[in-house]
Amino acid sequence: MESALEQAQRLDREDELQAFRDEFWIPQHDDGSDQLYFCGNSLGLQPKAVESAMVEELAVWRERAVGGHFAGTLPWTKHVDAMREPLAELTGAQPAEVVTMNTLTVNLHLMMVSFYHPQGKRRKILIEKQAFPSDRYAVASQIRFHGLDPDDCLVELAPEAGGRVIGDAQIQDYLRRHGDEVALVLWPGVQYASGQVFDLPAIAGAARDAGAAVGFDLAHSVGNLPLSIHDSGCDFAVWCTYKYLNAGPGAVGGCFVHERHFGRSDLPRFEGWWGNDLQTRFAMGPKFQPAAGASAWELSTPIILAMTPLRLSLDIFRAAGIERLRRKSVMMTGYLADLIEAEVSSTLEVITPRDPDHRGCQLSLRARGGREQGRALFEHLQTQGVVGDWREPDVVRVAPVPLYNRFSECYDFVRHVADWTGAEAAAG
Repeated sequence: MESALEQAQRLDREDELQAFRDEFWIPQHDDGSDQLYFCGNSLGLQPKAVESAMVEELAVWRERAVGGHFAGTLPWTKHVDAMREPLAELTGAQPAEVVTMNTLTVNLHLMMVSFYHPQGKRRKILIEKQAFPSDRYAVASQIRFHGLDPDDCLVELAPEAGGRVIGDAQIQDYLRRHGDEVALVLWPGVQYASGQVFDLPAIAGAARDAGAAVGFDLAHSVGNLPLSIHDSGCDFAVWCTYKYLNAGPGAVGGCFVHERHFGRSDLPRFEGWWGNDLQTRFAMGPKFQPAAGASAWELSTPIILAMTPLRLSLDIFRAAGIERLRRKSVMMTGYLADLIEAEVSSTLEVITPRDPDHRGCQLSLRARGGREQGRALFEHLQTQGVVGDWREPDVVRVAPVPLYNRFSECYDFVRHVADWTGAEAAAG
């Protein structure tokens, strides 16, 4: 019978995606070895091709100046369109429904301008308890902008007593009972702290049956899971691109608007020059003529130097294929979860659902000894070149990313935890 190490080594040899690791720069530990980088759910690694592509864009700026907008291999006015089709493939959308622009929270505010319309008793926004802070801040501020009180209009659905995750049935049940008070459901595809994956079509269906608008924060979903956001029935979705899409720190975000909202004159929307139809944009007229599709929500000139890494990363995803990446991810997180349970279950508890349909790349781990033990373990792992992240109050997150992580790295992670556990036991 093969050992856990032998299993990891075999899975690495059999990995049909193993060559993609060479497409990325792997950060180095102090001893010159590769870090065990499990933080792609927070910031993806840099594709090696980014540097030369950035140099090329700088050369266009240097040599063509303003002419770069309309001339060259990929004129700057065409960058957003060039990413539309690969991004649509990755998200399960129609190309006209997606647009690359701004950053996640900016896009979230823009979408709530269009899709949060409190009227009468229908004034509430439903989010999950312990939502990512930026989402909560944005939602609360939108409620106040409408002259309402978040204490009355912000509903945070928590796990049932003693639980760590929110059941899909809980969300549907709340909307059946209280849906006539809900104006907007804003829900994550993957909950950032627990790593739980939600049934988005079921949530969207329940929200629409209740008469509420529905939007998804897909920051931890895009590039992590196969998605079908068009078919899900949601009204809008937003995401960042610096996590699983490896587009760099603070990279340009993305936005989806369902095609049923195209051309609606009754839909409020903040508008800017770049959202104007390209055919009349440079006529510089006083009347806004919306571009087709989600592009009507664009405001300003695309940030070309910030979009270049994303364009390259989308090429890598097209080559790898999100379905193949998902298969490897399920195997890798399963291997890691099984090994944690077998070797260090006295130290760590996996709070991410074990069902592969309800988890993505990320496993959220809680130290059984409480916050102090968890923090001590996390800091020890950092000294060993293991890069995950800590999320208050007591969660260590690790994300084996199928584009560049290996099964043997998962084995090494558990070995470091076991070594620390043994040292702590000997010292105590």
